[in-house]
This record gives sequence, structure tokens and C-alpha cells, in this order.
Amino acid sequence: MGKRVVVIGGGASGFFAAINIANKNPTYEVIILEKSNKVLSKVRVSGGGRCNVTHACFEPKELSINYPRGQRELLGPFNYFSTGDTISWFSERGIELKIEEDGRMFPISNSSETIIDCFTNEAKNLGVKVWLNSDVKEITKESEFQIVLKSGKKLKSDLLIIATGGFPKEKSYDFIKELGHTIESPIPSLFTFNLPKHESNKLMGLSSFATVKIFDTKYKEYGPVLFTHWGMSGPAILKLSAKAAKLLFQKSYQFKYSVEWMPNAEYFLNLNRKKNPSKKLLNSKPVDISARLWTYFIERAQISRVKNWADLNKKEIENLTNTLENDVYEANGKTTFKEEFVTAGGIKLNEVNMKTMESKKIPQLYFCGEVLNIDAVTGGFNFQAAWTTAWLISEHLN
Repeated sequence: MGKRVVVIGGGASGFFAAINIANKNPTYEVIILEKSNKVLSKVRVSGGGRCNVTHACFEPKELSINYPRGQRELLGPFNYFSTGDTISWFSERGIELKIEEDGRMFPISNSSETIIDCFTNEAKNLGVKVWLNSDVKEITKESEFQIVLKSGKKLKSDLLIIATGGFPKEKSYDFIKELGHTIESPIPSLFTFNLPKHESNKLMGLSSFATVKIFDTKYKEYGPVLFTHWGMSGPAILKLSAKAAKLLFQKSYQFKYSVEWMPNAEYFLNLNRKKNPSKKLLNSKPVDISARLWTYFIERAQISRVKNWADLNKKEIENLTNTLENDVYEANGKTTFKEEFVTAGGIKLNEVNMKTMESKKIPQLYFCGEVLNIDAVTGGFNFQAAWTTAWLISEHLN
């Protein structure tokens, strides 16, 4: 029997590391420690249960731009293992991925169980042991790692990989801090903007492309905006929440933002006044805005729904133009997705060799996935970082 490798964390990066290590080192004993009674929970709920495996972004530099934390540090790793490599890895195991219009990639089965079955079967076939309900209490290192579980059980390991994912509270990182590593305090990333009891809440389920901008900042994002019964979500909002995570945390999630639903709205409105003077506003909506949303905009501009285009006065044209081009909202709080939560924060990247993912402080200690101070915008990018960092460990384990 060769060396023993213990992987703490039975999530995406932990399984990917364990499988590839076992595959490349058949004599190694590989053990995954999972604190809960089930593995790959985040994989199961990703993409609404379909598993957003990666994103169809194949150029490393372009790919790295999607990481508010980790952009510079991931450029090198992405040159070794990137989107194309992920596609090939799954293809070799009989799983084909498909690209959707927005670039997100899913298994053609449209089921996250396909990915989970792949990982659990690979682990079983390669002899990877999975210990459930094995929460780590303490780690020390002498000639080898001594791991104490909260149950009181102890085990030793030659090589240790921490792949616990991100934690919402800094206290959860204590066992890593005790090893001598510094933690960037975790704050939420990827969250919706809350608008309690706002008139827009009645639009729940509607979506429209728009540009969202946070007041008095450089942060803006274009993409689908989804109305919910508590505020706004969708790719544009989620991407913005990731990029502005620190700023919005500092503001205690009380902030103003504007939405441009329709650029050059004034031109459209004046054209309709000339072409359709006797038509009702309600019956002459922009092509890519739904009837319900158009009605909302008219009401929001304080215009009677029964008015004809010819009857609009200058003030009403101005109000409707502002609503379409610069619709202002005041967020009051955030909502994160408990099963899919992503944190900005974790192990500081300057303490990790990003070529190998080995700790610069403790030899034979490695990190992968969201336990690192790495997070991405929505769309499969967080999983890609998990696959990449886990793969690098499997290539450079010593």
C-alpha cells in the first residue's frame, strides 16, 4: 500500500480531486471525509437540479474575467485545465455536455444525478473510501497529519486535501486557521436584491433583458432580470451581486440601483406618437417587453392605461422615458440560496502555490474549490474553478 490521502469535503472539488488522485496513483489509499450524511449536495441542486457543469468559455483569459476573487490567480491554472478539458473528462466517462444559448453547459440528460452517479461510481471503482458523518474537529501535523473527528475518532494521513467549500461564518474555518493559514472573512456572493412590499413583486416570474447599475459606483451588468415575490434576481442581478459583494456588504445591503429596460426609449415613444396617435399605449408595446411588464411601466410612470399616444403630454413622455431608461429602485436586504450559497472569502491565495494548489506554509497540505478565496459570477464558473484546482492537485501530489 502506498501513501494515504485524506480529502476533507465530499462536494464537487473533493470528489474530483479524490477520483483523479486514485486514478493516477493506484497504490494510494484515498479517503473522503464528509461531515453530513450525504455527498455532492451542491451538485444535486445546481442549475435547478440539472447541474451547470461549466461554461462554454474556452479562452483562459476570457474565462478568468468571470471571477471577482481569483481572476489573476486562476489564469495560470486555466492554461492547464480549462473548459475543454472538463468536457473531455466527462466525455471519456460517457457523459456528453450541451451548450445552452447563454453559454451554460449541462449534461444532455438534464439531470444532476448523471454527474453524481458518475462521481460515486468512479470513486467506488477506484477504491475511494467515503466516510459520512465525519466532521473534522482538529488537525495537527508532525511527520504526518493527525486528524481528530468530532466523534472522537482519529486517523493519520500522509497527504491532506481540504475541499470543504465556502463557509458563511469565519468560525467554521478555525481548524484551518489553527494550521497557520489566514482567512479572508467570508461574505455572501450571488444573491438577489430585496424590495420588500414593492409594487414590482406582483410581476413574480417575469423576466426581461436589462442593464442594472449600482448608484455611485462603476458596477453595472447586462442580462436577464427576473422579478420575484421579494425583489429582483436573474443572471444580471446575480453577476452584479458577485462583482459588488464587498461594497454591498459594507452598505448592509441598503443601496440604490437603476435599471435600463429599454435604451433609446424616447425615440420609440415619439415614433409611436407620430405613427399611432389614435392607438392606446397599452396596445403598442415594444416587441421584446411582455404585456404585463409594459402595463407595469405605464402605471409606474403614473400614466392612465386608457390613454392614446396622441394624448400624452410632455411630462408623461418624460416620466415614461425615465422609467424605461433609468428606473430607480432602493434595495433593502438580500436573499441567498441556502443550498447553493457562494461566499466571497476563504483561504488567502497568496498563501497557496497556484501551480500545484499546495500550501506555502505546510508541505503536503492542499486546497481546492470554494474553500479558497475564489468565487465567480453565475453560469457554471464556480464548478469550473473546482474542477481546475482539484485537477492540479492530482497532477502535482507528492
